[in-house]
Amino acid sequence: MQNTLVGRIKSHPQVEVFEWHEAIDLITERKRRTSSPSGGWGAAVEGDRVWGAYVLDRRDGRVKTIGAPFTIIAAGGTGKVYLYTTNPDSASGDGIAMAWRAGAPVANMEFIQFHPTCLFHPHAKSFLISEAVRGEGGILKLPDGERFMPQHDARAELAPRDIVARAIDFEIKKHGIDCVYLDITHKGADFIKAHFPTIHARCLEYGIDITREPIPVVPAAHYMCGGVVTDLHGRTAVPGLYAAGEVTCTGLHGANRLASNSLLECLVFAEAAAADILASPPQPVPVLPAWDESRVTDADEEVVISHNWDELRRTMWNYVGIVRTTKRLERARHRIQLLQAEIEEFYANFRVSNDLIELRNLVLTADLIVRSALARKESRGLHYSRDYPQTSKDVRDTVLQP
Repeated sequence: MQNTLVGRIKSHPQVEVFEWHEAIDLITERKRRTSSPSGGWGAAVEGDRVWGAYVLDRRDGRVKTIGAPFTIIAAGGTGKVYLYTTNPDSASGDGIAMAWRAGAPVANMEFIQFHPTCLFHPHAKSFLISEAVRGEGGILKLPDGERFMPQHDARAELAPRDIVARAIDFEIKKHGIDCVYLDITHKGADFIKAHFPTIHARCLEYGIDITREPIPVVPAAHYMCGGVVTDLHGRTAVPGLYAAGEVTCTGLHGANRLASNSLLECLVFAEAAAADILASPPQPVPVLPAWDESRVTDADEEVVISHNWDELRRTMWNYVGIVRTTKRLERARHRIQLLQAEIEEFYANFRVSNDLIELRNLVLTADLIVRSALARKESRGLHYSRDYPQTSKDVRDTVLQP
């Protein structure tokens, strides 16, 4: 489906595709009037609106100013904010962070779906072990071979994703282990190869023969249910700015996502946004300031970016993961605020790079997740707090305003 749509776009005579380009920030009316592009945001002005974006050309490092009467954010989720994720490297919260800085509210950022079983291997990135393995009889075990799921839920391995993920997280922390094991060897080699050819082949690439040995697995961040608040037309609170897909909070998911709602959300709200834009009167784009690099230099220590990236993801995994407490969240917020200060200082003094752009967006997204989690004094759906294990009768969204 994706290949078909990409092919249609690239062959369309009225569509220009910019590959190897990374959005840095949205251009708003208040930014256009009150500050330099690479500086602060300035005070809000009446009649604010998004007029396009500043974009980094990753091939030569130049920043382009792309003006537009309407802008759609379809930047995906935030999985890379966690140490383990099923998401691609590009899922670094860029759309949520850019929309927030432009003045758009976000909601329900605390509801993050963790997939229970991601392959645990030092050279494997984001490889999902399908829930069908458990559905076909796969058994979750500790390193010593002990089965543990019946102690957590009567449905054992067939319990819902969030319950299985919490159980694995509990056992990993309780025993101080790196992973648990998913064992389907008892079904026999012919059955496994016929039902799970892709998983069998991929695991073999990493030296794991799932017909003879169990699969090492860990839970991994999978899907963001919250995001930029939109209406049924994909419109955000900022004129000229639309959003569609995982980057949004449309209300479609609630506190826990049903598996294929992600595809539904992308298709339905993308079409709704496009239809609304086509029905809107044309808007002349004003003259936009060029990106200002007069006060920055080339970075002298790129290691700062990699160290902060690693610290942020480990902090989120350890303190803002599957099971939360107020103390853990407060610790995370304190560390994230320190990281934000360091990253913003780096951003203000050095030329932008792909890694720096993503890290800046990632740390802001992490802060929004923690703030949302601290605001919810209950356990609901994908947000589970040991301090507030009960579900409140008061059903409400967690909405943060810039």
